[in-house]
Order: sequence, then structure tokens, then C-alpha cells
Amino acid sequence: MQQVTIKDIAKLAGVSVTTVSRALNNAPEINAETRMRVLSICRKTGYRANLLARSLSSSRSHVIAVIPPNISSPFQAALCLNIEMCAREQNYQVLLCCDSDPDQLDSLVDFLVGQRVDGILLPSSNSRIIEYLAQYSGQIPSVLIGSFIADDSPLRLNSVSTDNFMGGRIAAEYLYGLGHRSVAYLGFRPDSLTHIARRRGFLQRAEELGMRVDTIVNTDSSSTLEGGYRLAKQLFASSFFNTAIFSVSDTVALGVMQAADEAGISIPEKLSLLGYDNIDYAALPNIRLTTIDHPIPSLARSGTKLLLDLIESGNTTEHTRKLIMPKLIERRTCRKI
Repeated sequence: MQQVTIKDIAKLAGVSVTTVSRALNNAPEINAETRMRVLSICRKTGYRANLLARSLSSSRSHVIAVIPPNISSPFQAALCLNIEMCAREQNYQVLLCCDSDPDQLDSLVDFLVGQRVDGILLPSSNSRIIEYLAQYSGQIPSVLIGSFIADDSPLRLNSVSTDNFMGGRIAAEYLYGLGHRSVAYLGFRPDSLTHIARRRGFLQRAEELGMRVDTIVNTDSSSTLEGGYRLAKQLFASSFFNTAIFSVSDTVALGVMQAADEAGISIPEKLSLLGYDNIDYAALPNIRLTTIDHPIPSLARSGTKLLLDLIESGNTTEHTRKLIMPKLIERRTCRKI
């Protein structure tokens, strides 16, 4: 069967090829009746626009790549979903490439450039991956989501993030206000810029308030429920005196809750638990996790908008760094002592 072309669609619709192209691209100068007629003929004939041919002729593919470190993470999954929704609103498609290995990023970026993606969104806090992507920022529009690049950093990369330093301070202030003076900081990953900023804020405020903080390091490459469960089991098997746990993420906190249940440690009666991210699971009736909100829709919308603005302007020399303020979401896993 012969493939239907854009010229065939134009002939059937009684319009020019240019009009068909504009209708398919949702151009504002095409009236609704003409657009609907063109789209209806496309559906009936099975016509699909040749995105590669379009990108070659216009220098734009209207495709952006998103490279999350771990799509199984509830936070990353929700972030990618919101990014896709925001991109589609602006007639862009998303190419999802999961890769947490910095050693593979070189070939992955080469592949994406070869596929003529218009830009890259990187929701990662891994310092090695971020440093690597920064090398490409002058070649292809790129935005880091979730991790903040400080003004004095030598890395030249656009970023949109919540203020993790302030989030850490909010967490310490809240637990101190409930009477907690000895807190376990559980799940810290030294290779994560996000974790470094968050812990720095927490420790700074804790020191100001005279709190004791015991940091429990996670040597894994990601923050998972299984990791939280394992670290909490180790903590509960020791002679710990902490009255509260500040978990680096809600996902890790879910693992803590499971370990506490098995150990007969009641939350919050015997131990307060504070998470970070405010993932959907945190609000479930049997969980009701008190947490610091890492506003996923705002991160996705701000990051996607910044990337699309960079694509439209063609500017790869100026760099934008945007911070979004976190906030406390109080539920039932922390109590006053």
C-alpha cells in the first residue's frame, strides 16, 4: 500500500501543503474548521507526519529528552509525568531515557543529538552526571531539575530546584519545636548535590538550636524504599537514643515505617518520622507522612518552560538558576514530646 503524503492530504482537503502543515502544527492563523477538516482526513487516511523530515527542514524536531536516574522512584515518575504534560501543552513530545550511569551518558547524549532532540531535561542530583552534562550545555539547550547550581560554581548549567538548604532548615526548626533534641538524619548520599545542600541546612539550624544529629549514610546510588528499610533495621538493632528521624526522602521514609512496624516501634508514639518530597503515597490514609513539600508540578512546569524558552531563543551562553521555596506538610508521623 502506497504511503499517504502531505501532498495527498492537501489535495483531499482542497488546501495548500503549507495550510496542512500549519494545521498539523496548530498554528493560530488556521481557523478551527480548516484544522478539523485536515485532521479528520489525516485520521481517515492514516497519515502520520514525518518528524525526521520536518526537523531537517525546520531545524526543530519538537522533541525534548528527559533523563531521570530511576523511573521506579515515585518522585521521578511523577516529575516525568508532569514534564510530559507541560511539554505537550506546547506541542512538544518527550523522549524518556533512564540512565543513572555517568559512564554511559556520553553515548546517550550523542544518540540524542543524532536523533535531533531540541533540548535535554536532567532530573538528577548525581554530581558526576551533572558535571558531565554541563560539558554539553553550549551545544544543546539543557536544564537541570531538582538540583541547584550555586552562583560561585564553575559549572555552567541552567537549573530549577527547590531550596534544599532552606528545606533542611525548616525540617530542623520543626522537629526542635516539637521538643526533639536528638535526631537521626537517615539516608544521606554524599554524591548527591541535593542531599548535600539539604543536610547542610539541617545541620546548620540544628547547631544553632543545640540539637544532636546522627547522620546515617546511604552508600547506594539512589534513595529507595529498600534502602530505607535496610538502614532503619540497622539503626533499630543498635542502642539508639534518637527521638526522631529525618529521612532524606518520602520513599526512604516508607522503608523506615516498614522496619519500625516489624521492630514494634510505634510511629509517632515512640518515634517521630519526617520525610521529604511530598509524593502521592505520603498522603494515603494508612501512611499520613509529615513531610517537606518538594512541589513536583511547579518544578516540572518551571523547568520545561525554561528549556522551551532556551530552545526558542537559541541562547546557550546565558544561564538561569531558579529556586522554589519548600514548605512543611504536617500530617500524623511527628508528635510533640
